[in-house]
Amino acid sequence: MRVGDSGGNINAAINVTPLVDVVLVLLIIFMVMAPEMRKGPDITVPNTAKPVDQGDERGRILVSIDDSGGLWINDKHVAPENFGDALRAAVGTEKDPKVVIRGDSKLNFREVRQAMIAIEDAGFRGVGLAAKGPSPKAKGD
Repeated sequence: MRVGDSGGNINAAINVTPLVDVVLVLLIIFMVMAPEMRKGPDITVPNTAKPVDQGDERGRILVSIDDSGGLWINDKHVAPENFGDALRAAVGTEKDPKVVIRGDSKLNFREVRQAMIAIEDAGFRGVGLAAKGPSPKAKGD
């Protein structure tokens, strides 16, 4: 026996606790930011007093109307004459798709109504309208 010898082997092990901590933080960040990632062009939607929760994002087809009246299905610009065919193609084999319209706040309601009629003519029933909640009031209001 030697003096000063601990007699044990050195065990090299990787500590995975910091890795798990970092992965969990990233997971939480992505979960919080996922609803903020929208499809389609940037549109300023009108304010409403109390928007209703739209529910699950799955099975939802997003139709956007920009400030110049251009139609978008999800993130693709569509010509008005091909709108019905493009909408049916975007649905694919989805059962019970939900169509939601996001119209720019600068639009007249006529453009939004025309899009609603085109969606109905394409064979879809029931259209949701996207709006944002009221902005927080400044202090002193």
